[in-house]
Amino acid sequence: MTIYWDEVPSPVLAIQGFSAWYGKAQVLRGVTLEIPERRVTAIIGPSGCGKSTLIRSINRMNDLIPGFRAEGAILFRGLNVYDPKVDPVEIRRRIGMVFQKPNPFPKSIFENVAFGLRVNGFRGNLRERVEWALRRAALWDEVKDDLHRKTGYDLSGGQQQRLCIARALAVEPEVLLMDEPCSALDPVATAKIEDLIRELSSSVTIVIVTHNMQQAARVSDYTAFLLLGELVEYGPTRELFTRPKDPRTEAYITGRFG
Repeated sequence: MTIYWDEVPSPVLAIQGFSAWYGKAQVLRGVTLEIPERRVTAIIGPSGCGKSTLIRSINRMNDLIPGFRAEGAILFRGLNVYDPKVDPVEIRRRIGMVFQKPNPFPKSIFENVAFGLRVNGFRGNLRERVEWALRRAALWDEVKDDLHRKTGYDLSGGQQQRLCIARALAVEPEVLLMDEPCSALDPVATAKIEDLIRELSSSVTIVIVTHNMQQAARVSDYTAFLLLGELVEYGPTRELFTRPKDPRTEAYITGRFG
């Protein structure tokens, strides 16, 4: 495993010797990785290499899957998210998630964004916060006249994904996890999401799983390459894509396998 530690800023997340299983099947093997704050980190690798398992472990989404177990530690600002004293609900508020397929609720656009705020007992001006989140997700101008008339299902696929991003941003997470957020979108919608990712990274740490090499090169500052559940190489995206140090990394990014 090759890691350019000296070139990584202070981490907000530190994954330490993390292994994971679904039942008897081991899917992650001793992954150690530091994720810098207010940067975009891409996780790449062939199907079945453990990419989604890794990011879903960061905010303990995998706890909801029967038979899942893990060893090692994932530190969020120095606190192990798997410590028994840690509330997973609070972790999921501070570490948000955007899924591969947009999953708006069967509610109005307004209520989609307000949902997490209501659940978390938000006491401020709800309308102002909803507008703020929709603006951050670059969706406000497209939906401002239909906040209560249309549901999330009435929007296009790309708009639905930005709505889900707004819903995640509304509670002001410190980290936003994205699991192949553009895989179900057309090129125009994908470009809007990529532009949004770059804009958001000035204030939110973003970790994105992608199967698209070009997308990883476009949007990320750092890239981690996983293979068969192991971290093969990690470093600045430009370095990893132009001068990979591990032959397996070079073989994957040049299309010789995967």
